[in-house]
Amino acid sequence: MSRGRELLLMGRRAMRELTRVPRPQTVGGNRIELLQGGDALFPQMLQAFAEAEREIWLATYIFHDDPSALALMQALADAARRGVAVHVVVDGFGSKATLARLREQLLPAGVMLEVFRPLERWWAWLQPGQLRRLHQKLCACDDRVGFVGGINLIDDRLDLNHGWGDAPRLDFAVALHGPLVPSVLAAARAVWARAHLASSWREEMRTVARSAQPVRRTLAWMHDLRARTALPTHDEPVRASFVVRDNLRQRRAIERSYVNAIRGATAQVDIAVPYFYPGRTFRRALRQAARRGVQVRLLLQGKIDYRIAALAARAVYDELRGHGVRIYEYTPAFLHAKVARVDGRWATVGSSNIDPLSLLLNLEANVIVDDPGFNRALGERLDVAFAASREVDEPLRGQGWRGWIGRALVAWASALYLRLAGIGGRY
Repeated sequence: MSRGRELLLMGRRAMRELTRVPRPQTVGGNRIELLQGGDALFPQMLQAFAEAEREIWLATYIFHDDPSALALMQALADAARRGVAVHVVVDGFGSKATLARLREQLLPAGVMLEVFRPLERWWAWLQPGQLRRLHQKLCACDDRVGFVGGINLIDDRLDLNHGWGDAPRLDFAVALHGPLVPSVLAAARAVWARAHLASSWREEMRTVARSAQPVRRTLAWMHDLRARTALPTHDEPVRASFVVRDNLRQRRAIERSYVNAIRGATAQVDIAVPYFYPGRTFRRALRQAARRGVQVRLLLQGKIDYRIAALAARAVYDELRGHGVRIYEYTPAFLHAKVARVDGRWATVGSSNIDPLSLLLNLEANVIVDDPGFNRALGERLDVAFAASREVDEPLRGQGWRGWIGRALVAWASALYLRLAGIGGRY
């Protein structure tokens, strides 16, 4: 084997190891606070940035440049200037419009900024995997505090397609303290490393024929980074877990968590999500739960941001309502929450929608909480949202051939999109 080939294989093995996210581990001893909207999340993030002493890891789909987001940018830059190792990774599509501003604000301060699958040149769309985006919203500071949820770094009242509004979008995140935080840090570190290595590894491999030093330098950096962020082990009682969906070893972890919780439900299932087109297994779990007497309620978009997503959701309305699932459309503002609660204990808050993009393509992250108090707090927020929504109660019209055609068209479009993204099999 040639020296270049050997170094390339070493690099790939090291890259897989560094970017591996640990499998979900349930741990107790956590303090978990439910946060509604950026109005609640951003002040806590600003405080965490100001108090960070060693490192900050942040991953997000959208990092905008409105006043709320600029305050977060400034806090990250300030932390880097006082010696904190600040790592930020943004999605190349979601943050495309503000990359120049991010670089202008963060790079001079020493923030280590990376872009996941950048799209700054038209030919980037031709590269494999560009339909798979970074959709996680993660932050960890010093293994001390972490944030996970569905909230992008953009003002609650600003929508990128529809401009400013009076009412804040409905969205949630959690603030974490305790042994679950290192898992959040590991996930943010992994996606940052994937973006960094994708941009630097190809460039360094071009020089391998002349010298092995660049490759050895990268391998040493990877080893040092993993050693500094190694996860501790915990034996506390079960309380919460951190679950990701990636394209490596945990492709369907979030979907399985949902389906298993719904299958075990005895009294109540509440789900709030903006983009809803579940696969057959998920839909079957909802139908079966409703048929055995579980109250199943779905809170979906009433104020539409993407018309095609709304059409996809409505293609399955009649199928689910025909088995007793109750569907509500949230109309006071845009719905962006990705949360659920089952019975009196199980609850989840995260970034994952219930559609092919989130369940099979994008990088996603959810926290699953097994706690009556947290479940009750989320339930109170959801009850308010359901009360402000319109229940879909029109007569069922899509049970015949028109409904079948509508579902078939959506299924065909979903399957085509997944094939373009390199995903095979039925959905």
